[in-house]
Order: sequence, then structure tokens, then C-alpha cells
Amino acid sequence: MIQATLAIIKPDATKRNIVGQILRRAEDQDLAVVAIKRLHLTKKQAAGFYSVHRNKSFFDDLTDFMSEGPIVVVVLRGEGSIRKWRDLMGATDPVKASPGTIRALFGESIERNSTHGSDSPESACFEIGYFFSGLDLVK
Repeated sequence: MIQATLAIIKPDATKRNIVGQILRRAEDQDLAVVAIKRLHLTKKQAAGFYSVHRNKSFFDDLTDFMSEGPIVVVVLRGEGSIRKWRDLMGATDPVKASPGTIRALFGESIERNSTHGSDSPESACFEIGYFFSGLDLVK
């Protein structure tokens, strides 16, 4: 099934100038970039995006990290894009990520793991809408 997913290239990765290397891996798997932008979230914007985690112990650290520097938000579209992107990213903890995955290659820690991806069609809908309007999505 053709679907869209949100990918975020996090501050640790943008700081190291590896955005292109990460996007190349998506494109190599037939995931098309249909929208992209670079921005710097405020703490409040990061808190809004990660509101599902508001009551978790890592929430403040996560929102501090996600607002510490620029991010690149990307809408990827393709066959099974949600699963495909999550497989490309690997496990949240780079130490546990399979060799060759983005997080195994580029992640620095469980928090500074270089990428984010939607985990379901419902979260993809919310997450894409958080950053992009329908006019931004070019198919």
C-alpha cells in the first residue's frame, strides 16, 4: 500500500551534516521525498509534537534535545513507507540497532539517535499535519 510517513532528522544529525546521507538511504529504498523543510523548534513546539509522551520521565530531556538545534522534517511516500522507514532507522537504541541501519551507523545514544519516524498511519497523519499543510505535499 502506498502511504506517507514523517521522518525527522534530529539536531545531532543536522549538526554533523549527515542529512544527505540519511535521505539517500530512504531514496535508495524507493521512498520519495514529497515535502521537506529545515527548522528550529522552540521548546513549546517540541512539547506539542511529542505531547503523547508528556507524562513520561524522558519528556523534558526529549523536548530540550529536539529544540537545541535545527531539524529537518521530511514526508516520505512509497509502498509501505511507515514500516520501510522504521526498518531503515533501526532500534531506538543505536547499541541494539541492527548493523547497517541509520541509528546503528549514525546514532550517538538512545536519545541522540539521529532520526524519528511515524509508528502508525494515525501518528503519520498527526505528525505530517503538525509540520506541513496539504499544499506543501508534492506528489
